[in-house]
Amino acid sequence: MASFSIRAARPEDCPDLLRLIKELAKYEDMEDKVVLTEKELLEDGFGEHPFYHCLVAEVPKEQWSPEEHCIVGFAMYYFTYDPWIGKLLYLEDFYVMAEYRGLGIGSEILKNLSQVAVKCRCSSMHFLVAEWNEPSIRFYKRRGASDLSTEEGWRLFKIDKEYLLKMATEE
Repeated sequence: MASFSIRAARPEDCPDLLRLIKELAKYEDMEDKVVLTEKELLEDGFGEHPFYHCLVAEVPKEQWSPEEHCIVGFAMYYFTYDPWIGKLLYLEDFYVMAEYRGLGIGSEILKNLSQVAVKCRCSSMHFLVAEWNEPSIRFYKRRGASDLSTEEGWRLFKIDKEYLLKMATEE
């Protein structure tokens, strides 16, 4: 049985965070979409007004990966506000390295996130899951998650930077 600890990310974890973000992107067949740098992660998460918070899963030296990684999972989140129900914890990314899955790390990260949400008086936790990612869908549903796309019919949209700039400069 693996021993591990869950803790808040620290500035020196940024290289590992970026590595895990890229691993997740590769798992989702989207690794070419990652343009974020360690410097941006550091500035955006550990500055005076952080844009995100992060938990990491760490294993002791005797359980490090063959590449000598001790940070084996992460959850990146932030707080947002819904005018109908109030404060929300938004889980942006959540990943555990493949060789460390099934050891309870993901469940413990989710438990810690739930504790953060309750402590901050959030009404719920929101997140996205790719339609094809059945293992994750099952993981969340076993823990009481509702699929809003089927239950409430919501669709996710985005406006890329190009169009943001265009709208921002319209007269």
